[in-house]
Amino acid sequence: MLAPIALYPDPLLSQILMAATYPLEIVEAERWVNANPGLQGDEAVRAVEAQPWDPSVKSLVAFPQILAVMDQRLDWTQRLGNAFLAQQTQVMDTIQALRSRARSTGDLRTSDRLLVEDQDGSIALEPASPQVVYVPYYDPLVVYGPWWWPNYPPVYWPAWPGYYVGPGIYYGFAWGVGVAISTGFFFGALDWHYHRVDVAHVNTYYYHPGRVNVAPGPWQHNPEHRRGVPYRGASVQQHYGRSAVPPATGSRSEFRGREPSAVGRPTQPATTVRAAPAARPQTREVAPQPAPRASFGQPTRPAVTAPAAPVARPQVRAVAPERAPGAFEGIRAGGAQTREFSARGHASMQPHAAPAQRPAPARAAPAPHSAPGRAAPSGGAGRRQ
Repeated sequence: MLAPIALYPDPLLSQILMAATYPLEIVEAERWVNANPGLQGDEAVRAVEAQPWDPSVKSLVAFPQILAVMDQRLDWTQRLGNAFLAQQTQVMDTIQALRSRARSTGDLRTSDRLLVEDQDGSIALEPASPQVVYVPYYDPLVVYGPWWWPNYPPVYWPAWPGYYVGPGIYYGFAWGVGVAISTGFFFGALDWHYHRVDVAHVNTYYYHPGRVNVAPGPWQHNPEHRRGVPYRGASVQQHYGRSAVPPATGSRSEFRGREPSAVGRPTQPATTVRAAPAARPQTREVAPQPAPRASFGQPTRPAVTAPAAPVARPQVRAVAPERAPGAFEGIRAGGAQTREFSARGHASMQPHAAPAQRPAPARAAPAPHSAPGRAAPSGGAGRRQ
């Protein structure tokens, strides 16, 4: 992870390590650089002074090739920032181990662009000129010699446009045009003795400490510039996660071609219009089915209404179903004719009732000279059919 940047000058490397902890602002700064290609160096940094970014991120707009790689390899940037927050001592030791290997191969030496110095047993790299910074490009598989972890090869970046290989022993290095800066441009420095990054200068024109880093001393991470990006590791999450703020407008979703987030916009309290029909769940109206006619001796079944929803079941007023009249309904109101008809029926059911008790029907006498079973002729209409 550290192989592509371990041989950078210490002031530039300190700014990169700090800025990697704010990956979302790295993306914003890269977008700004693409929109303003004519601004470089100090001029570009002065132009972003009003941006709400961390000072370490602002300083990298002077080095567009570095900012472009950090944006294109955002996963690498996040891993670098998480490792620096969780294991600063191990990160610093790994950088020293890489520099020691590059020095042993003969590729890391003092030149007109880079000063290689020893500081209490550590290798420090400083720009040869305080007002011009050269960003080296090198192949990790060349400058460090044979890689000692075959399963974990070093991160490799393609060569940047405009870089060329230097003469002599610097076969593994390539150099581009120097970036002109003002005196005291960098505010960060690597403290190899205490294995940390310090804030060495607070009088730079783009450094506004705010509530932290009010004086030179150890650098402190500011969770507000994290913009809601989660931390990796339980200890880092516990230390910084509680004070982190959610991403405002301009969050990661907007960097991936989505619509702007609604976070941070003023919201209005929700109003509820209370109406009796609208408050209940909508139900589908079904045409009422006609009630079935009741048969004798079987009561009718009331219509069953299936509830539309388990909640807020509509109240249904029970209505007595209509029933067809029975065979003996209205006996009390039938009058004398009904009673007489009923008396005849009871009399017919007696076991020893005489037939004479029934009134005989009146029969007409047969006409003379007619056979039994034939009707008397009446003109021409009496012909047998």
